[in-house]
Amino acid sequence: MSDTVDPVALAVYQNAMTSIAEEMGAALRRSSVSPNIKERRDYSCAIFDDEGRVIAMGDHMPVHLGSMPMSVASAIESQTLNRGDIVILNDPYAGGTHLPDITMVMPVFALTASKATFYVATRAHHSDVGGMFAGSMGPGREIFQEGIRIPPIHIVGSGIVEADILRLILLNVRTPVEREGDLAAQMGACRIGEQRLLQLCERFAPTYLRYLSDRLLDYSERLVRAELRSLPAGDYVAEDFLDDDGVSADPIKIAVTLRIDPIAETLEIDFSGTSNQVRGSVNAVRAITVSACLYVLRCLMPDGSPTNEGTLRRLTLITPPGSVVDAESPAAVAGGNVETSQRIVDTILRALAQAAPLRIPAASAGTMSNLTIGGIDLRTRLPFTYYETIAGGMGAGPHRDGTPGIHTHMTNSLNTPIEALEYAYPLRAKRYSYRAGSGGIGVHRGGNGLIREFELLTDSQVTLLCDRQKVAPYGLGGGNAGAPGRVMVQAPCEVASSLLAGKSSQYLPTGTALRIETPGGGGWGSTV
Repeated sequence: MSDTVDPVALAVYQNAMTSIAEEMGAALRRSSVSPNIKERRDYSCAIFDDEGRVIAMGDHMPVHLGSMPMSVASAIESQTLNRGDIVILNDPYAGGTHLPDITMVMPVFALTASKATFYVATRAHHSDVGGMFAGSMGPGREIFQEGIRIPPIHIVGSGIVEADILRLILLNVRTPVEREGDLAAQMGACRIGEQRLLQLCERFAPTYLRYLSDRLLDYSERLVRAELRSLPAGDYVAEDFLDDDGVSADPIKIAVTLRIDPIAETLEIDFSGTSNQVRGSVNAVRAITVSACLYVLRCLMPDGSPTNEGTLRRLTLITPPGSVVDAESPAAVAGGNVETSQRIVDTILRALAQAAPLRIPAASAGTMSNLTIGGIDLRTRLPFTYYETIAGGMGAGPHRDGTPGIHTHMTNSLNTPIEALEYAYPLRAKRYSYRAGSGGIGVHRGGNGLIREFELLTDSQVTLLCDRQKVAPYGLGGGNAGAPGRVMVQAPCEVASSLLAGKSSQYLPTGTALRIETPGGGGWGSTV
């Protein structure tokens, strides 16, 4: 076939594939059990071609989507996938990100095909996968403390659930009923994707669909090349820091050099000089770093641009093995997915602001402010695990103020509604408001963070993975930094509150008040 494609046909194909990924996400959300998936939408879905190249993503979680191709590649390489099979995995050192993110991969065979025509994948953050911390999101020191580790294995074979595998998983988590419901929702979402793709295969020959996939990837690459041509050539250097790893108080450096060549239309992102992997859980595997780079490239592209394998073709990524952006087993990684991914984006954008100062905003909150609470719900006498990432302030840009109280960059989730939270968990919401004055001052002001205050209605293990409590979100163009975050706890009958470390876990009694104040975004532009 000719490399020239009807642009209308390509646009229809692009939107058809994206709509299938979106429908998969809607099915997953509606059929899930946990508030984290149903209410917060902590999931992602994507479609891949017969080679495992991602061709379409739903408008879901950036930190999931950019790293999902590694999971699909691992599933294809390690398992034989036949009709009706679904592979499950979460191992960060075999294509995953961190253990709570469980991925399912399903092949899709056209009617007479002997080889998969497409693959569909779902990823969801499960509110507990075992380990030493309720909610599986704590300051561990090795991956074995973080939960059950699942290599790529069949959870469904020829349409039949592998009962022994499911039983093994459920025996190793605190909330098996909730987990089983969410896993079933993922399986259902995969089957929705399969059905929709088979309907396409009935209307169009698989060879023609493969041709459109190739052209779609080429189109994404052309869009990236056009953006790179618009940037000035040069090496742009920046660094930023994570507060600490929860074990040592030492800051952790993320260093980056962007090498932009508009003539060759290439971008090299080099993380040489970044801190070595650490004892705490903020280590990120390379898949997370790839995901952050994909997100930044996508931000440069026009609205409506497809995001797929072609977006990364002009990128060369250098990550020192054994560093905090390319961790090696058995490093703990629970916080790498949620915290280090944010700092990677902050650092890349800080460097990119030197090349395109009127396009890049100041730093946003820069942390997902992860909170997990677990214990025994006295209403049911059963274990519960609550997990939430709490929004902060968006950084101000050259042309606008930052938005207050919103999830930014690598997270695209929502805050748990108070009604859903109090219904599902033994918690009482005491306050939910914007954090006045936390946005950085500038010609354009950073968005304010949030205040979330809870009362524990049962004895609970409370675990935090938060950052930007010491190193504030930076301003740009002379704007001020946003206010750093903080977490305070007030024991029953106590008058004064005390501060909690951002990466810590503690057992707190019934009646304890817990207050989370998230960072504000940085300001943009000098007011002097």
